[in-house]
Parts: sequence; C-alpha cells; structure tokens
Amino acid sequence: MASATIAPRKIDKTMLLAPAPGSEDKEMLRQAAMLTRDLHTPNPVMYWGDCFGSAAIGYAALLGAIASGNAWLTAALVLVSILTLYRAALFIHEITHLDHRKLPGFRLAWNIGIGAPLMLPSFLYEGIHAVHHSRAHYGTERDPEYLPLAHMRPWTLPLFTIGAVAMPALMFLRFGILGPLSWVIPPLRRVIVERFSALEVNAAYHRPAPEGDFARRWKVQEAAASVVAVTILATTALGILSLRAFALYCGVVAGVALLNQTRTLVAHLWENDGEQLSLTDQYRDSTNVPAAFPGVLWAPVGLRFHALHHLLPRLPYHSLPEAHRRLSAALPETSAYPQANYGSLGTLLKRLGMASLRRH
Repeated sequence: MASATIAPRKIDKTMLLAPAPGSEDKEMLRQAAMLTRDLHTPNPVMYWGDCFGSAAIGYAALLGAIASGNAWLTAALVLVSILTLYRAALFIHEITHLDHRKLPGFRLAWNIGIGAPLMLPSFLYEGIHAVHHSRAHYGTERDPEYLPLAHMRPWTLPLFTIGAVAMPALMFLRFGILGPLSWVIPPLRRVIVERFSALEVNAAYHRPAPEGDFARRWKVQEAAASVVAVTILATTALGILSLRAFALYCGVVAGVALLNQTRTLVAHLWENDGEQLSLTDQYRDSTNVPAAFPGVLWAPVGLRFHALHHLLPRLPYHSLPEAHRRLSAALPETSAYPQANYGSLGTLLKRLGMASLRRH
C-alpha cells in the first residue's frame, strides 16, 4: 500500500527546463525511481479481493440477467456484469508485470476463474506486452501493441474501436474450432501460434513459438479455454443452454472488449511513426488521466496512469495513485511529467480525432 513516510523533494523550477524531443528528462527518471522505492510490493489483499470480488459480482450479475424477465433489470445487470468483469479481466495486465514469487497462485487462480471462462487466457498477453515496453521496440513496426493511429485516416478510429464487438465470435472460432483442430494439423498450428495467439493491434506482428515453462503454461491455459468454448457451443447447439443465455454471455464479452478497445484508443497519443523513441518520449506519447471518476470505470486497475506505468512498469496498480501524487509534488511544471496528464477520456478522443483529421 502507499506509504506517506517519504516526502517528495521539491525542485526549484529553474533547475529543470523542458527536455527537447529525443532527449531524456533525466531528473524525472531519477525522481520516479527514487520516490517510489517503497511502493513496489504487491498487496495480496488488494489483488485477491479486488480481482475476484469484481469477478464474483460480474458473474452474479450475468446469471441474474439470464434469470430476469424484466428488460430494464436485464440491461442494468448486463451493464454491471460488463463493468465488473472488465475490471477483473484487466488483471491480465498485472499478471504480465508481476513477480509471481510475491503473489503465488494468483496467475493460476486468475486463469481458472476469469481467463478460461471469458476465453481470455493470460498467454495471449504474457510475453507480448513485454515487447511493447521494450525501449527498442515501442512504437515501431515490431511492437505488437502499437499502430500510428494519429497518422491514419479518420475512419480507421471508429473501425478500430467498433471491431471489438466481434471478440466473442473470434474467441469461439479460435478456441472452439481452430485451436482444437490445430492440435492435429501441424501447418494450421503454426498459423494459429503466429497469427491468432496474441492480444495485439499490429496485424504485421508474428508471434514466435513459446518455449520452456511458458510453453507448458500455454498448453494448459489453451486447453482450459477450449473446453469452455466447446462446452458453450455444444450445449447451445443441443438446446441445453438457451439462446438467450448464449446471447447475453456474448454481449457481456463484447462489452468488455469494447470498453477495453476504447481505453486502448486513448492509452497513447499514437503519434510515433516507426522511429525508436527515448523513454521520455515514450512517456509523452502515453497518457495519464488522474481524475478518479469516471476513470476508474473505463480505465480500472491503475490504467488511467498509463504514462506513469511506462515509466515504472513494475509498480503494482494500487501504488500508481500515490506515485503520481509524489511525482506531481516533486517535479516542476517545466518537467516532462505534466505533459502526459490529461483531463478526461473525451479530451483524448477529441485530440486523437483532430490529429488524424489534420494529417488528412
């Protein structure tokens, strides 16, 4: 948990001038490391309670929606299910950064309780996200999580977002049909691993085959997600699971994907066009939205501090608000730090849209 024992060192504004593009804001990087040394330990109560409490509410709301005969109540319960399962699902991001020795069993429990039921096993993100954080790869054609959206035509932005509603169909295809077939068809398996086994936005990215312990985890997680997908498809086809229940499940999964894609749309400015960036410029190309509400709904689990996360990727999500407070107090306005802070989701959507329109 956040500690108040370290007081941030206030810097005279004359000590720091705004760094030029391509250069590092060394004082910001130094302060970020120094002021957060006591914030790196994950709090087990926060992780387990927040993640699985959110999941329990989400599943209960989904079951309530399936059982409800009232349209308004059904809609309300579906909304609750989307918001809470979205929060629980986003712990996949924490899993990619966690030192799992400090939180034993969390990844396994998450995959059993959330990853498999939502057809979102953690192998889809583990390893992939590390490439995105690489100084050499961020924002380049080798980054699986980056597209220069600010340089692309304006119509690509709504298409990028709305395409997320196809997520349930894609996951059923991946884990219910093509995945199991690929286990007995080696050429198909290579295609599935390279092209259909990553949560990516860059279609040019080809994923390498997994190795070692990760390959073993991948097999188990994929098998679990496939069991869920095949079971849902089979029971629906046989009439055991009602079409209404199937549609509501798909609606919740699509809603989770749509929320996440909207958040992704404003997680960066997407202004890099393939050049290798300094860490400071990676920070500037990312965003913080410090306002707690409604940010905790559309960017939960610390992701409203996405730029700060790129500075300190190993910092647990619950430590990010305190880290932001300390750095905001310590660094002057001439630092690069305030340059990544924005007021709202709407502000960022408008900024991205205008950037795309100006270039076309």
